[in-house]
Amino acid sequence: MSENSHDGDSGTGTGSTPATDPAHAPDRRAWVAPLISTVVTLPLGLIALFIGGLTPMACDSCNGAAADRFDASFTIAWTVLWIGLLTALVVLIASWAVPHQLRHAARRVGLALAAPATAVVTFVAFMALVDWP
Repeated sequence: MSENSHDGDSGTGTGSTPATDPAHAPDRRAWVAPLISTVVTLPLGLIALFIGGLTPMACDSCNGAAADRFDASFTIAWTVLWIGLLTALVVLIASWAVPHQLRHAARRVGLALAAPATAVVTFVAFMALVDWP
């Protein structure tokens, strides 16, 4: 028998155990990035909704054309805020749903970083869309 053969193996490679690919190995720290993202994204979203909900009080004393401009811009901005925050929530859920294998680590971290970034960009867009009095 040759040095490289196994019991019952004639050296052709049949019957030997295949080497496990390290990329398919389970990632023991797969939960870290989504957890940090959750801890950051959810409060950001709630703060954005709170500030967005208080925004109509900025034009309590407005009347006439200023109030009309504010109301029209707030309606669009409020819709953008909700859609953006729902998108951030979907991205956050996707970061948890990525398979827990090492080969998906970059995708999981990318989604985990994209969730709070989406919330921040959405809030900035909301503030820019409102026609302040």
